[in-house]
Amino acid sequence: MLVKRNNMLFPSLMNELFKPDWFGGTENFNTDLPAVNIKEGEKDFELELSVPGRKKEDFNVEVDKDILTVSYEVKHDEKTEEVNYTRREFSHSAFKRSFTLPETIDVDKIDAKYEDGILRVVLPKKEEALPKPKRMIELS
Repeated sequence: MLVKRNNMLFPSLMNELFKPDWFGGTENFNTDLPAVNIKEGEKDFELELSVPGRKKEDFNVEVDKDILTVSYEVKHDEKTEEVNYTRREFSHSAFKRSFTLPETIDVDKIDAKYEDGILRVVLPKKEEALPKPKRMIELS
């Protein structure tokens, strides 16, 4: 199971996603973090992060030991010359989400792609973690 790292606590991501609060959201809902879907297939896990309006060059997807970290940071610096003064506006967009990976993930084959506002990270399972086909055992 993938686990989200959140500050000093390490709750299960599944527990975090399914704990409703009194307002119909989730207890740990934070608008600065992108929404995430996690799918488990027979051969892999897939993370989908909703991050529309971004450029793929601004994302960082890193694996360090058993921690997958997805981050994004853009600083906008805009100057506009007007009558006798310069107006300067700062804008900064950033997020960082980290997930503890199970031992069954083949970290050397992780792949990521950004398309149509969705960042998809595919986490393939190791060969030994894949389901084994049914086989008959002969009696001796």
